[in-house]
Amino acid sequence: MVLETERLILRNFEESDSMAMYALNRDSEVLKFTGDVPFSNPDEALLFIRNYDHYATFGFGRWAVLLKNSNAFIGWCGLKLNEENLVDIGFRFFKKEWGKGYATESAKAVLDYGFNILKLKEIIGRASKDNISSIRVLEKLNMTFWKQDRFMGVEESIYYRIKKNDYIKNISF
Repeated sequence: MVLETERLILRNFEESDSMAMYALNRDSEVLKFTGDVPFSNPDEALLFIRNYDHYATFGFGRWAVLLKNSNAFIGWCGLKLNEENLVDIGFRFFKKEWGKGYATESAKAVLDYGFNILKLKEIIGRASKDNISSIRVLEKLNMTFWKQDRFMGVEESIYYRIKKNDYIKNISF
C-alpha cells in the first residue's frame, strides 16, 4: 500500500490488476478525452503492468485505486513525469464509479504525498477542455488554470497547476 484515505487504498499496480486495467481501457467513454488507445487484449494490459517502471525510476507513478471495504479495483490515480518533464497528476475510473468523489479523494491524497513526502515544488494537471468532470476535480484540488495547449493528441487541452506553497495555504478539505 502506498496511500490510504477514508474509503480508498492506493497501491502499485500488480499483475492481478491486468484484467481490470484491460476492462477500464476498453470503455470508449473512459478513454474519450485521454488521447489513449485501448489495450488490444488482456495480455497487452499485463505486459503494460510488467513493464511499468515509474515506481523504480521516479519513486512514484500511477497507482491502482481499490475500495477499502471490498478491495475492488475501481481505477487508478497518481503522478507521472510527463513528456514536458513536469510532474502530472492523473486519474481514471470505471464509469460506474463516476460521481462518487473517488477522483477527488484519491487525487488529494496524491497531492499530499507529492508535496509532503516527495517534496515536489509543483504538480500540474491536464484535461481536455471538454472534460468538465476532470476539470472540476482539478479545481476542487485548488489547482489554478495555467495555459491551454495540446497533449497526447488532445487538441484543446487545459493545463492546471499548483505550487507547494499555494497548496499548503489554500487547502480546503
